[in-house]
Amino acid sequence: MRAHLMALAALALAISPALSAGRKGTRFWNLTGAELNQVRLAPAGTTQWGRNQCENDRDGTVDFDERLQVTDVQPGVYDVQVRDVSGRTCLAHNVTVKEGEVFAVHERDLTNCSK
Repeated sequence: MRAHLMALAALALAISPALSAGRKGTRFWNLTGAELNQVRLAPAGTTQWGRNQCENDRDGTVDFDERLQVTDVQPGVYDVQVRDVSGRTCLAHNVTVKEGEVFAVHERDLTNCSK
């Protein structure tokens, strides 16, 4: 019985870090160099934009080098539409999103920018 309890305790300790990492969920990392007030995802090659993920942030924006919780997005490859607070809108194509991981968009990834 004691060996069984020790094995369960060891298993719980081994699983704990994996579970806590998963609690953070999928996150967008803003490396665009600008403060963003819109982050939308669409399956790559489409214009089926999802909701504005900035709504998940307390102040409705995501600062440069800030991570933003992403919800209601399945793992896959997406085009990401971002708009900065000055009104410039850009696209980043073929961004891979994995469940429970961080995906980044860099300034160098941005194309088709317009204001």
